[in-house]
Amino acid sequence: MPADRLLGTLLRSLQTYTDQQDTPRVLGTASSLLTTLNNPLNVTLLTSQLLSAPAIWAVPDGLQTCMRCMSVFHSAAQALLRHELASRDKSPDRDFSQLQLERILPKDDWVRAVAKGADEHSPRWRHLLALGGLLLGFGPADEGALNRGMRNTLEQGFINAVNLALESVSEDDRFGQQSIALVLNYCFPLVSDVERSQIDFDQLLPVLMRSTFRNMDGLGSAYFLGTIDIDVKTTPEQLYSWPDNSPSFQGVQKTLASPLVSSLGSLARLIGHTLEQVRAPWLVASAVEDLEDFTNTLHLQWRQNRLSTIDASEEQQRLDPSTLHTTDLLWRLLRSTMYAAVIVLRSAIGRVLADAGLADDEAASTIAVRTLNTLRNLYFVSTRSGSATFSQYTFVYLTAVDILSSYPPAVQAYLESIRPTESGRVPALPLDRNLDLFFLNTSEHLTLVLPPTLAEDLLVNSASPYLASGGDSHLLPIFEAAHSVMLAVFSTPQNADLANRHLPFYVDALFRVFPSSLSSRQFRLAFKTLIQITSPPSPLSTSQPELPSILLELLNDRAAHATTSPLPPRPTDPSAAPAAEDDIPLSEQAIVVLTVIDVLTQLSLGLMDEWLPIAADLVNTVDDANMREHCKEHFWLTLVDGAMDPERSRVCHSWWSSAGGREHVLFGREPVEVMVPEMSGALPAIEGTSKL
Repeated sequence: MPADRLLGTLLRSLQTYTDQQDTPRVLGTASSLLTTLNNPLNVTLLTSQLLSAPAIWAVPDGLQTCMRCMSVFHSAAQALLRHELASRDKSPDRDFSQLQLERILPKDDWVRAVAKGADEHSPRWRHLLALGGLLLGFGPADEGALNRGMRNTLEQGFINAVNLALESVSEDDRFGQQSIALVLNYCFPLVSDVERSQIDFDQLLPVLMRSTFRNMDGLGSAYFLGTIDIDVKTTPEQLYSWPDNSPSFQGVQKTLASPLVSSLGSLARLIGHTLEQVRAPWLVASAVEDLEDFTNTLHLQWRQNRLSTIDASEEQQRLDPSTLHTTDLLWRLLRSTMYAAVIVLRSAIGRVLADAGLADDEAASTIAVRTLNTLRNLYFVSTRSGSATFSQYTFVYLTAVDILSSYPPAVQAYLESIRPTESGRVPALPLDRNLDLFFLNTSEHLTLVLPPTLAEDLLVNSASPYLASGGDSHLLPIFEAAHSVMLAVFSTPQNADLANRHLPFYVDALFRVFPSSLSSRQFRLAFKTLIQITSPPSPLSTSQPELPSILLELLNDRAAHATTSPLPPRPTDPSAAPAAEDDIPLSEQAIVVLTVIDVLTQLSLGLMDEWLPIAADLVNTVDDANMREHCKEHFWLTLVDGAMDPERSRVCHSWWSSAGGREHVLFGREPVEVMVPEMSGALPAIEGTSKL
């Protein structure tokens, strides 16, 4: 059919609403026709109709309609490039063999004709679909699909259309806002830095935040979590089942397939860039507040879900096999959400560090608190995903803590607001234990700005239930966090009296939970810290000068009664940073001996002179040869790796070289041949005769 007649037929079909299933076919015809029309007025007319036709826009299929409409112009631009290449090479592509290549509009004329079709008959946000499709179709500027003048004109037209769309779209027009976010997300990398700077970022930021986190074609305020519990059933085997044919699971699939959520990473980076460019500082604070509110809703929705009552370590035992697959899809969506939130927060925290308008006391502390609240709400996701391996998460978290620590009243108020709700005992629900873990890990960084009374009330009382708990190796991260908090409290200079009161209880708990509920790394770190805070010049050493000796004797006694078989490997914590592990399995006895060697660097000179030979004796009590060699190597590295000050180094050098330390450590278990003095030139003794 001739192009003009086909155009008339297509225009008539565009004026009448048809079934949504016919929309892809209609748009496919329009894409082919756009390229073959050789009259610029017809190209303009067809473009105008595509952006306003009732058949497309009367009952749109969400953002899928926008994607299809944008793909019309993308495909047409790609086809135009292929026509041009076929004409230039004199070897037309098979797909275009029946086209009259000489009748195709010149590229620049065709682009102008399409741009003119973005007229007053359609909302301004739909104009982005045509211009964005052209940008995507012609590709990056360095590919040279358009000459420099036309490329600049197209980019300028696109940015002008973005600003006009932002001005005209109403706050209630969620579909229009999401379309702006969608097109800009795809096209932003294709626009030059000069043109990007012309975007009205102050108007863009609220549109992006609402489209991404609030609107239903985005994350929809995380309401997809609230519908899951209805579909969770209990099987006869008392396992939880979440069928993949349930409406809630299909809702999760639909959310993941949404054009905005499927490209959530790039969209979060666009929001981050927008945060860095906005002129009004209050918009940054507003975005952080909105993100906190979103994650709070997400956390509450998850709490109301029965799946939240299952610890990650119990899923294999409490979920049926098919549900393990469906929950994998859910966790993928939650991880994407967490990563997106962190990327947005990274830019917000960066603005706080660089913008004087956000650096005042109230704004900075408020943003830091809201940032930490957001991370706390998402902590049940980040602990499963290994947040310590995500550098941006680490930056956001530690920077927010550092900012907050500059405002002691805000620190006290914040820790009060997130303190464990079940004081004095370990919560039964995994989600509550997860919040306790966040509290302990965060408060560890803030002990220096807390007065002793508050440190005892908030930190010691919150950590105490976990210090003496044991029996569940899967709770190891929170047990270790409690020990780290206690050590941080004891190490704070103003807490000397507090440490004096609680140290006996803590040391007793330390010995009772190791090695069942405490890793060797944490045990060694704990004792090294305890020796440090009880040795001069620590304030505690003045009132309790004998504490280091008592702690060392306790270690010595534990080494004498410790088990000698290798300890079983422990489950790894995905949220913890990778730590250097020992090359060989170690026994409880070997770990205690290594602990004694560790603390040598913290001892006073008198104690060091006394405990160097004792440590050497302990090394040689280790029965396993491989473990013993490992202890010897660690002893040597402790002496020479630079951890000691000059005075301690001199004591160690004198003991090692002149006082038999080398022989004591290296050959302590080997029999030493007794050398009998003999007269020079004498004959060796004959067996059975006297040497005299």
